[in-house]
This record gives sequence, C-alpha cells and structure tokens, in this order.
Amino acid sequence: MTSAPASAARVLDHVRLHLAYAMLGAGCLAWNLAALLLLPIVPASRRSGLGRRAAMLGFRLYLGILQAIGAARFDLRAIDALRGRGAMVIAPNHPGLLDALMVISRLPDLVCVQKASLQRSPLWGAASRLAGYIRNDWFVGSVRMAVEELRAGHPLLLFPEGTRNAGAVLGGFHGAVGYVAYRAGVPIQTVIIEQDTRFLAKGWPLLRCPRQPMHFRLRLGRCFDPPRDPAAFVGELREYFLAELARPAS
Repeated sequence: MTSAPASAARVLDHVRLHLAYAMLGAGCLAWNLAALLLLPIVPASRRSGLGRRAAMLGFRLYLGILQAIGAARFDLRAIDALRGRGAMVIAPNHPGLLDALMVISRLPDLVCVQKASLQRSPLWGAASRLAGYIRNDWFVGSVRMAVEELRAGHPLLLFPEGTRNAGAVLGGFHGAVGYVAYRAGVPIQTVIIEQDTRFLAKGWPLLRCPRQPMHFRLRLGRCFDPPRDPAAFVGELREYFLAELARPAS
C-alpha cells in the first residue's frame, strides 16, 4: 500500500514533468517566432552568432529552472573548460534528449549537428537556421558546412551514435565524427554523460514520469588527435566509450 507522503511526491513529480514540457515548448515556440522575424533582418554575418548565443542563454535558463523546481540536478562545470579552446569536434554519448541542451547551454559559439527534421519544426526550425546549425543527413553540403565551421575556429557538437540509444549502454557508431575531424584537421574531445535516469531515451514514453530529482553529470573524456584513418577510428572511439561508461561513477 502506497503511503500518503509517497503518493504526494509522485503527484509533485507529475506536476513538475508537465511544467517542464510546457516551459520548453513555450520557450522554443516564442524564440522560433522571433527568429523567423529576425532571419530576413539580421545581416548574414551576424545571424549565427546571435542564434547560438540565444540558444546558450535560453537553454541555460531552462536547465536552471528545472533545477530550481527540483526536477533535476546538473553538474556541467567540466564543459566550461572548453570555452575559448577553438575548433574541435565535441563528441558525447547520447542517452537522452537533454544531452544537446546541456552542452549548448555552456558554449556560446557552438555549432550543433542536428536531425534534419528539426530544421522544419515549428518549435525550432527558424531558430536552428538562425544559429546556422547543420542537418545530419550528411549530404555533401552537410560535410562541407561542418568542415568550414571548424576551419573558422568554432567547436562542433556531433554525437557519434547519431541518435539516442534505446536502453543499451551505447548504440551503433557512425563514421561522421572521424571523417569530419580528419577533413578539418581538428581534435575530437569526448564528453561522458552520466545520469541516474533513462528519461527521454529512445523509446521512453513522453508521459512516463521519472523519479525526481534526476541527476546529470558531464565530464571531459579523452581528447583524440585528428584520425589518420576515419573508418578505423569508429571502432576505437566506440571501445573507448564502452570502457569509460563501465567505470564506476566517482
């Protein structure tokens, strides 16, 4: 039999969950509408800087609110060390939908590689185009854009798994991380995302309520030199992540 305090806590968890969704949806929609108006007005040379900084500040505010209402706890301090370090591919594991938000919230000039469908989304399409984010269907133009951003000195967020994993420690890796780093001649900085929840992993029902507060921690992993053999590097990178994720949390 469930006790009254436990029942009240679960009700509060559900309230926080729906509040979190509502805030994210409303915030993204409002900024997307503003970005839609700004796209034809802001000079092309200033669009990406404006869009990326706005994304950083908006997601930082959102994660701060999640922490303030007791829905989650975030330790993202390690990512701050990447500010001002110039061009690199930032390659985290990908356990959930909050992963990109956590990294973007700390770096003002970060270029994000994202699902192509997001650039058509009414919640994020115009905002992502303003920021100059790159779609991940990897047609020739996507690779060229990623390499150009890196050669211009900007860090690039690119998930080696391509999509969230579905409950396994890791999903399958693709070769884009190694190939883009090889073409641009930049290092690959791994980021290890540790969390005590499967919230919004692939297959997680949107209305399934997690236990709260959820805990998220990002730490810097190994920084790899630009690979000489991008195809062989895929296996090396996956083995590295498997070893890191098997380590006990400190």
